[in-house]
Amino acid sequence: MPDHVVQFQHLIEELPSVFFVYDLASQRVTYVNPAYERMWNGHREQVNEELPDLLARLHPDDRDYAADCFARLSQGLLRENVELRLLGPGEEVQWLCVRAYYRPDNGHDTLSGFIDDITVEKAYSQNAEKFNTKKNSTLEILSHDLAGPLRLMQSMTGQLNQQLQEHPDPHLHELLRVIMVTCGESVDMIHDFVDNEFFESSNVELKRERVNLVERVGIMVDNYQRTELTLGLTFSLEASAATIYASIDENKFMQVLNNLVGNAIKFTPAGGHIRVGLRESADHVLATVADDGIGIPTDVQGELFERFTRARRPGLRGEKSTGLGMSIVRTIVLLHEGRIWFESEEGEGTTFYIEVPKGV
Repeated sequence: MPDHVVQFQHLIEELPSVFFVYDLASQRVTYVNPAYERMWNGHREQVNEELPDLLARLHPDDRDYAADCFARLSQGLLRENVELRLLGPGEEVQWLCVRAYYRPDNGHDTLSGFIDDITVEKAYSQNAEKFNTKKNSTLEILSHDLAGPLRLMQSMTGQLNQQLQEHPDPHLHELLRVIMVTCGESVDMIHDFVDNEFFESSNVELKRERVNLVERVGIMVDNYQRTELTLGLTFSLEASAATIYASIDENKFMQVLNNLVGNAIKFTPAGGHIRVGLRESADHVLATVADDGIGIPTDVQGELFERFTRARRPGLRGEKSTGLGMSIVRTIVLLHEGRIWFESEEGEGTTFYIEVPKGV
């Protein structure tokens, strides 16, 4: 048993986390605490014989990732925690968090660390992110569904007020004025609420984790597809693979995509199409949001990502613009060490491109 383990053995033996020591030269586990038996119903003295079967249970999507992490850890280059999945006999998933460290020791280099079962915590986290993704897209949808009728009512009230100018009824005109003001304030309140949700997402540090973007973006697009008849638009998702993983702050990245889809809705007339794409290369993931709407005027394209510029403009249905949205989008993309650009032609539509490192 390694000396640094002997010193704290009485504490390590009582830990609920699995603690292990792995000798790189012999490629064997030299110590594992009793938590190993509680977590996997194994036998400590047979851990090296049981290890191949345990590794064979790694989720197929996590095997290359695990191999890469092990290679980096063996060179002392891994600093972050690693989250992996094991498959049970009934294909149930067990989530593990591995915190391991490289210890050089004159030819007896070792890896040691802790393994925790985070299945319950991960389920809560994934459900929260799933509903957060739906919440973000729902807010964008509601901002159009709720504000649209109010803007229509405001416009109709204004027309009615003009037609009644020949009828001097102060009480009636005051009622119409109140309706117009109330509608305007309600529309502003709806958009302010959506904008505030987006602004708040850019004010905290990134919380990166390994995310299957196809799954998460699929939830977002599915939410928009459920409102196709209401919005009069068609939404689709095209991915180059069934699973595409990237190390991102899921909440912020999905806010960016929702913001781009929301903008596409604003500037695409009824009957239009909005297409979301995901493609991966060896080191990067490329996300695209394309529409066949009115496009971006050529004279403002150069300042689109700046704050409060001439590029800010109301949507086709009167949606207001704060002039901050695209600036925050770029900020979040840059925080992910990525880049964002677009192609647009007036009357033909716009495509936004977001490229971020996979980092997994």
